[in-house]
Amino acid sequence: MTSEAIQEWISAYRIKIELHAHTRPASECGKQTPHHLMALLHKEGFDTVVLTNHFHVHGPFAKKPDPVGAYLEDYYACEEEAKRYGMTVILGAEYRFAENNNDYVVYGLDEAFLRETYPRLGMTYRQFYETYHSPDLLILQAHPFRDGCRCEETDHMDGLEVFNCHPGHNSRMAVAARVARQRNLDLITVSSDQHEWGQEGICSLRAKTNPQNGAELVSLLRSKDYLFEIGGIPVLPYARFED
Repeated sequence: MTSEAIQEWISAYRIKIELHAHTRPASECGKQTPHHLMALLHKEGFDTVVLTNHFHVHGPFAKKPDPVGAYLEDYYACEEEAKRYGMTVILGAEYRFAENNNDYVVYGLDEAFLRETYPRLGMTYRQFYETYHSPDLLILQAHPFRDGCRCEETDHMDGLEVFNCHPGHNSRMAVAARVARQRNLDLITVSSDQHEWGQEGICSLRAKTNPQNGAELVSLLRSKDYLFEIGGIPVLPYARFED
């Protein structure tokens, strides 16, 4: 295939999606407000942002009279900001359970799901997966080889966030990619794990169509019809060399 043909093919994947982003005050580690996040990602040409603020019992929203309502305030603020730019915001969450420091991004959820699961965050991750795993949700382990994390067993995950490109952490992306291949995982993703200035646009998921809600995002990810863009370089996540 010539370089021109390759470029023509890649150009079909014009939709830019950020799959993992944080804001403050919902995420204590987030440095950007919803206003800042949406303005920055609009400038970088993103069409859709999946807001995945940390969801655990020690979050800054936990002491509020309505913890889930307080958690969702950033999401609704992002939605309002998105209207200014013609962008889409999709609700996600980054779950953590009491047993360890592993994080799991969940796609396809809604407010009712957050309200049902918040009182049950004392369960183990395996209990969570066995209870809530369904065709309507995707549950992936985030940055499974970052310091302090332990990679979960394959039979209790839908996939791995292999390419977590947060520049402030060593997520050992090559190790994650090798493990995903060795375990024949069906789904891998990419994200900037957006927290602060300078990360925006460092990577994206590139798709042919723009998901407008959690259900459409899950359908897109299950289709595996997308590319990764890392540092401006296209990556084909499901291509394989012949053995």
